[in-house]
Amino acid sequence: MAWDTLADRDSIDWAISALNEYGMNASLVQTGAEAREKVLSIIPASDEVMNMTSMTLTDIGLDKDIMESGRYQATRNALAKMDRKTQELEMQRLGAAPPWAIGSVHAVTEDGSAMLASKTGSQMAAYVYGALKVIWVVGAQKIVADSDEGIKRIYEWSLPHERQRALEAYGPGTTTAVNKLLIFNGEQAKDRISIILVNEVLGV
Repeated sequence: MAWDTLADRDSIDWAISALNEYGMNASLVQTGAEAREKVLSIIPASDEVMNMTSMTLTDIGLDKDIMESGRYQATRNALAKMDRKTQELEMQRLGAAPPWAIGSVHAVTEDGSAMLASKTGSQMAAYVYGALKVIWVVGAQKIVADSDEGIKRIYEWSLPHERQRALEAYGPGTTTAVNKLLIFNGEQAKDRISIILVNEVLGV
């Protein structure tokens, strides 16, 4: 299966309808530039924002907007100034419960689930409960029929590409794995999660 092929409009519409039904505010934009502007319009200036490691955010320049524009209090910048040897607990708390958590997921299903895999799980606490607001920007090539297909996409496509990215970023000996797999089947807190689907191939 071609995991980098954009979903057709019917699949996109089914996913959006189902995600909204299960409490995740889903919408569609046509380009990464539109997604970027939409996210920036949602987050109030000066708010504290944690941008999770995400090729999607890098693709559209959102990570730089958050960390370098001076418009927001970038949690990642604060973490970079801390000493993990002496401030590990404080760093974990800071990353686990930011007011805003921005990132992406590895698969969205037509029947209304969002799926995320991780080696460390460092982003999961914020997504599951800790963050007051979560925004995911998701390329429409990540839309799959159901969770079984989503798991296949993660292992057959996302993991190999993450392995390559990690090797290029951190050098030989770097390991990657799906140690933790998170599936959102719904969200009870009103307006907590926003999913912006983009009709472009973004991220893996």
